[in-house]
Amino acid sequence: MFTRMKSVVANFMGGMMAGSSNVDHFGGSDLPLKYPYTRPEFLGLSPDEIECSADHISRPILILKETKRLPWATGYAEVINAGKSLLNEDQACCEVVVVRRRPNAGGNSTPNMTPTTRRRSSLPNGEGLGGHQPNPYSPDAVPGLTFHYWGLFDGHAGSGAAVVASKLLQHHIVEHLREVLDVLRNPAQLVPIIHGEEPTNHNLTPTTHRGITRTASLRGAAGAPGSPSHPPSTRFFTEKKVHHESLVMGAIENAFKEMDAQIERDKAVFNVSGGCTALCALFLLRKLYVGNAGDSRAIIIRGGEVIPMSTEFTPESERQRLQFLAYMQPHLLGGEFTHLEFPRRVQRKEVGKRMLYRDFTMSGWAYKTIEDDDLKFPLIYGEGKKARVLATIGVTRGLGDHELKVHDSNIYIKPFLSCCPEVKVYPLTQYEHGADDVLVMGTDGLWDVLSNQEVAEAVTCFLANCDPDDQHRYTMAAQDLVMRARGVLKDRGWRIANDRLGSGDDISVYIIPLMYGNRQT
Repeated sequence: MFTRMKSVVANFMGGMMAGSSNVDHFGGSDLPLKYPYTRPEFLGLSPDEIECSADHISRPILILKETKRLPWATGYAEVINAGKSLLNEDQACCEVVVVRRRPNAGGNSTPNMTPTTRRRSSLPNGEGLGGHQPNPYSPDAVPGLTFHYWGLFDGHAGSGAAVVASKLLQHHIVEHLREVLDVLRNPAQLVPIIHGEEPTNHNLTPTTHRGITRTASLRGAAGAPGSPSHPPSTRFFTEKKVHHESLVMGAIENAFKEMDAQIERDKAVFNVSGGCTALCALFLLRKLYVGNAGDSRAIIIRGGEVIPMSTEFTPESERQRLQFLAYMQPHLLGGEFTHLEFPRRVQRKEVGKRMLYRDFTMSGWAYKTIEDDDLKFPLIYGEGKKARVLATIGVTRGLGDHELKVHDSNIYIKPFLSCCPEVKVYPLTQYEHGADDVLVMGTDGLWDVLSNQEVAEAVTCFLANCDPDDQHRYTMAAQDLVMRARGVLKDRGWRIANDRLGSGDDISVYIIPLMYGNRQT
């Protein structure tokens, strides 16, 4: 089997695409690929090295070469799965990106065409770039905003969506940040309610208009606040104060939505297989933003303390949202599923009996009389990592999956899947960070077998035994973490500490030292 697998990968590298299955990058389609399968560009792997990395038996751990550097001396390591899929379905991207105004305000530049980015292969001080590099954070710099970007994408049912997202998500973020560039570049000013207008005083006190009824005011009657015959400076309400960081959060959220829409469009003309979860981190204007849609995870380790920076979105964590959607739009269930949850499958002999259940309005449980409709398969079934939506997929947020259906049916699953990320903000420069304070980002292959605390202890212990001046230490720490999660191949499979079952999934890990953020002023 291993020889056959290597042959398929070798054929792919040579451009031969015949004989592919529905679970690989090619998706069994005759359409051309938008982007060829590869490993993260920053690894600098040759085609032969990519082929050798797809060894499901030895599962070699890939790390940055000693000659390679990522921003902030970021560490990275990855390993392929133990045979779940032909290719490694994880993807990663790390860049330093500059957002600038469009040269032509009337232009229609899109991420498909000419993205405004600049990549740097070294640390923020510009080493290795050649010549003098201006500090993008200096007030004298060319107008624009620089942000550091890290992305992890965990594919399923093929690696196509993950590859596309790893290439383009950051460009969609650029497009949405560009829309608010002038506002973000003036953090001392209030965020204007109307774009392009001067910001108003957010602390206005309500003004009483005794001669105007509330209904007339809301309708904009003559003399009402906001009406043409009334001075525009007067308000009868207090404006909500919007902070600059909310604009960045909105840009990330809209970028995820646009990325998902682009994958849907691309599927009409390109072979973009499957879907993917997406986890990204941005350092912009002294703050760290982490956006997550899926079951990957990010944590900050600061002084040995764990600070969660993401939430996993699974059938169990989003049960009430999914049940409410199915309740409001029962046609999405195709007449084959019930939106109610039961502790186990209901049997026909139990019709008429009272059984535990819960609906979208409930966190607890209650009893109901079982009816014939309750015999249908539940919308959410299983527990933990085995929980599935419509008996098909184990994640509820991500990108892609537009054509995913329940097996042997015409029931689409995409309506239940959200591309909206949760974005958390960490005020990085408000804290002093040491050399061992890091952000750890990992796909679920890591977190399936190691807890937050186990990861924190492993990383802290490893870094404590490294030379603090060795910038390669974070890559070695990432390698050690992947090794701990993968384990060692024994007679009973891959095993980790205490003879627990190791991860058979693809594993990708970033370890990002936060002290570099304190140097960006």
